[in-house]
Amino acid sequence: MSDKQKLEAKVFCVPMSSPGDVSQVAALFDRKAVDPAHVVAIMAQTEGDPYARGYATLAMEVLLSERLGLSRQEVFAKIPMMMIGGVGGIMSPHIYLFIKQPGGAPAQGKRLALGVASSRELKPEEYGTMVQVDLVAETVRQAMRDAGITHPSQVECVEVKCPAMTPARIADAEKRNQKVVNTNPAVASSLAKGACALGVAVATGEVERGKLKDGVINVEKSLYSSVASTSAGGEQVACRVLVIGNVEGAPGHLMASHGVMTDQLDAGGARKAFSQAGLELRDGMVAETDRKRIAGVLVNAGADYVTNVRGRRHVLHSDFLAPFSGIQAKAVAHAVVASIVGDTMFLASAGAEHQGPPGANLICVIAEAKT
Repeated sequence: MSDKQKLEAKVFCVPMSSPGDVSQVAALFDRKAVDPAHVVAIMAQTEGDPYARGYATLAMEVLLSERLGLSRQEVFAKIPMMMIGGVGGIMSPHIYLFIKQPGGAPAQGKRLALGVASSRELKPEEYGTMVQVDLVAETVRQAMRDAGITHPSQVECVEVKCPAMTPARIADAEKRNQKVVNTNPAVASSLAKGACALGVAVATGEVERGKLKDGVINVEKSLYSSVASTSAGGEQVACRVLVIGNVEGAPGHLMASHGVMTDQLDAGGARKAFSQAGLELRDGMVAETDRKRIAGVLVNAGADYVTNVRGRRHVLHSDFLAPFSGIQAKAVAHAVVASIVGDTMFLASAGAEHQGPPGANLICVIAEAKT
């Protein structure tokens, strides 16, 4: 067994009372439930605009800086922080801590494996281009190696947080006589997310590299990854990657499973992910006795990437709430999955650029294995 596989992977989820509330994380540290030195990645569902998301990142940086004796900049560089802003519907704000700690004896069967890696800093003119696709593909491969994953079939989910385009970054490129992929920051950021998802697809063998070129990104929707979930943030300068998978014989008690909801009504696709994670379903819901075995649920929503659901048009892009179509899409996906989980404190993100078939929701379930 390799050194990477000797590290036990764990996931902890705690609630947030506000964007800057990290008190429950501090409580985990204080009662020795989690050693801050073992935190390898953080995800959070934070309410508010990108500034609130940045505040949540800052709060975690300060806490970990104090506990680890590192500068805030060192913490940010060391630990990928993938904050997802904007809470809709009945989503409950929370923080996920992804942990790798010295483990015990190898388990019988597959167990959770986590891997993290970061690309070099990207230049604004590289966002949403094949340069970014190739950088992400290599970074995902690095994260797979970090997890002890030797084959793409062991990968259940790949979370990527990449830099978002901003007016300042556009100006920086223009100052150097470089052209960005699009001068609309929102469009450029969407292309960046698409490039990340295609990079994941290349690394996992879901898409052949030879089929890709700059004109394909966010255009050829038949090319996608069924395990990629990507988002962009102005606080990022590199692509931060978290690979979630399973490795035979790894220590620990958790395992991960992924599924695809082909559209917003495909509850069966979501249930399959819970069943594959070894959770018992009763009347379409996780049995109450099994809910405590759930360590985490990650949903990526795609309703805002299409104009209808099963032939019935929706108005996510034309009604007065159109500026918040992504929040609406993830609120719908979250509500459907929450009806299966029986809980509302799990993560949902939006933006389906090459992340599953058009209009699909991707889901990853992390739960305690029965044996």
